[in-house]
Amino acid sequence: MKKKQHMEPRNPEIKKINGLFSEKGATILAPSDFESLTSRGYGVLENEKLLLNIYETLFLHSKGMLEVSKGESRGALTFQELLHQFKFEDKSVWAKYLIYRDLRSRGYVVREGFGLGINFRAYERGDYGTTTAAFLIRGIQEGKPISVRELARVLRHVQSLKKKLVLAVVNRRGEIVYYTLSKLTMKDQ
Repeated sequence: MKKKQHMEPRNPEIKKINGLFSEKGATILAPSDFESLTSRGYGVLENEKLLLNIYETLFLHSKGMLEVSKGESRGALTFQELLHQFKFEDKSVWAKYLIYRDLRSRGYVVREGFGLGINFRAYERGDYGTTTAAFLIRGIQEGKPISVRELARVLRHVQSLKKKLVLAVVNRRGEIVYYTLSKLTMKDQ
């Protein structure tokens, strides 16, 4: 089977965007590409550049919308090459990418989490930029245990922000099951 080196955008009317590889994702230098990405919840503008995180880079590349290279004289990187490079930054990049891709395919705008065990923030369609994220997502891989103490710590933090914690469990086949986690308190009356 011949390996495809170049994938055309799935929608031929979409212009392929060029980005430069970085350990944390890709950097978009052309200001003409900023609006089309930021309006859909991709990237962060910084120093007249648009920075895409690892998951945004992989997702847009998989959709054929983004071409990433390590410099002008070098050719575009394949999806597998990007994934391999990003594994140096994040060992669980594949599982987190699967979660990101699944949430995007369900219509959510997905942004990176802000630490304390939160991988992603998910916004309902139309809410991004107008309100805070409705859900905070914590990814868990089947076979990689997480302590109840750690879950309780993350849950307390999320509840202090008045948000819903969603556990995204990735099984060995790459399927994702979502669970909403909440705290049950009993009071004497």
